[in-house]
Amino acid sequence: MAVAELTLSSKNYSSWSLRGWLLCRLAGLAVLERPVAIDDKDNRAELLLLSPSVLVPRLTHEGASVWDTLAIAEYLHELYPNAGMYPGDRIARAHCRSVSGEIHSGFTNLRSALPMNLKARHSRFPIFPGARPDIERIETIWNECLSSYGGPWLFGAKPTVADAMFAPVAQRFLSYAVPVSVVAAAYCQTINNWPPMREWIEAARAEPDEIIELETEF
Repeated sequence: MAVAELTLSSKNYSSWSLRGWLLCRLAGLAVLERPVAIDDKDNRAELLLLSPSVLVPRLTHEGASVWDTLAIAEYLHELYPNAGMYPGDRIARAHCRSVSGEIHSGFTNLRSALPMNLKARHSRFPIFPGARPDIERIETIWNECLSSYGGPWLFGAKPTVADAMFAPVAQRFLSYAVPVSVVAAAYCQTINNWPPMREWIEAARAEPDEIIELETEF
């Protein structure tokens, strides 16, 4: 039997790796993790937000090699259409794809101002004013989804692709004590208490601190 492999970067710092891994969990696909060396030149550039990387996450499965998170989501949805990765309703499914695509391609100010660092916990953190519109837009997306579909996940009673895509954002909000609405704060806790998220966080905490630049507050 072919073994699925998922190439990953740092579990503490790489939001894209987290998304790809959560998507595989949503699909129910067991994967063999293949970490990229932390001192790899391209990997380091991706983690330091200096350039995009096509190295991670990369799913290799039965001859297919898929390296973009949304492409991984669609590939897994094709393989496991009954896994519930997207809502069953056509309109809700289109909404899920839209907000997943928005977080996938935007919010660059948020990414640079609040890099993912699962080991960090700040009681207060200076937030770059340019990131405020990103934070406000994310809260709007969450509030619309949670009010429309009843929560506690963005599209109802079970997590979907959208939750996997927004999981790193929820962790950023917790790490940097970002002031958000009561509704958004509750959603962040839903993500934080998600068993796969807890598993990932524990693995991230066990990683050595090898990228000093990412510990700098900016």
